[in-house]
Amino acid sequence: MKMEKEKDTQPQYTQCGRIAAKMVRMDPSSKATIPEDTQRGATSLEQAFSRAVAIMAQLRAPGGCPWDREQTFDSIRRYTLEETYEVMDAIERKDWNGLKDELGDLFLQVLFYAEMAREAGYFQLEDVMENLNDKLVRRHPHVFAHRNGVENSAQVLANWEEIKKQERVDRAGAKETSLLDAIPRALPALMEASKLGSKAASVGFDWKTAAPVFDKLDEELNELREAVLANQNAAQEEELGDVLFTLVNLSRKLGLHSELALRGANAKFRRRFSAMEESAASNQLDKPLEGLSSDELEELWNRAKMRERKERNT
Repeated sequence: MKMEKEKDTQPQYTQCGRIAAKMVRMDPSSKATIPEDTQRGATSLEQAFSRAVAIMAQLRAPGGCPWDREQTFDSIRRYTLEETYEVMDAIERKDWNGLKDELGDLFLQVLFYAEMAREAGYFQLEDVMENLNDKLVRRHPHVFAHRNGVENSAQVLANWEEIKKQERVDRAGAKETSLLDAIPRALPALMEASKLGSKAASVGFDWKTAAPVFDKLDEELNELREAVLANQNAAQEEELGDVLFTLVNLSRKLGLHSELALRGANAKFRRRFSAMEESAASNQLDKPLEGLSSDELEELWNRAKMRERKERNT
């Protein structure tokens, strides 16, 4: 289930762009007239790309959209995360038409940042694209430099990491002080934990199999129980963090992605809770969920689980 974006207090710049383009087509005399090359009807990738860049520039220009003109790098960040997750949501629901729309919204983030950077004199969109092109060629020497010795995905990833490491050294002008410095601290916590574990594993600091990770998980859970029994709030948070970190590493050792696993669990909870609501409404209980006892709620939950399993097995 997709949550509505805030429409009353936070106008959407995707809507601003569409409305601006529509208004210009309806009223060519408007002060916000968009250049000819931004008019609908472009057929080539190059024309469509140029049109999107021109529309973004016009939205930020004098006479453009007031909301877009007020935005900064910091204010746009949360939308970037939101659009990324909406892309993931469309993929998980296999909503390919929706994915087309969400990818456009995500690409808008790139246009927005690049336009603000151009205005500030930091760099231009062309620099972003050329940097990406050079990076892709540089990190795929087995394709573009015809380098031998790469026969599978594992070797490709190993080469990729080595090339990235050298790039960071070249940028810094010296060796990194820690292997973990390459992992951004601003990453979502689950992703950061997974990458930290992977980096440590690259030098051999890791469990050989998943089995001992279960033992480590039991150890961390016991420490969390002790902190709870001792009513030590700070210790509880620390120990809970250790449990979560261990779970992420267990996921990694099992070859699973903890973020995707949790998203799957969230989706399952949504489905089953919605089924509970439907059951409460259709089973003549004559009560909303909040009016049911814990035993009645548990019964509805178990019924939702059983129905889902039956549907999955048919």
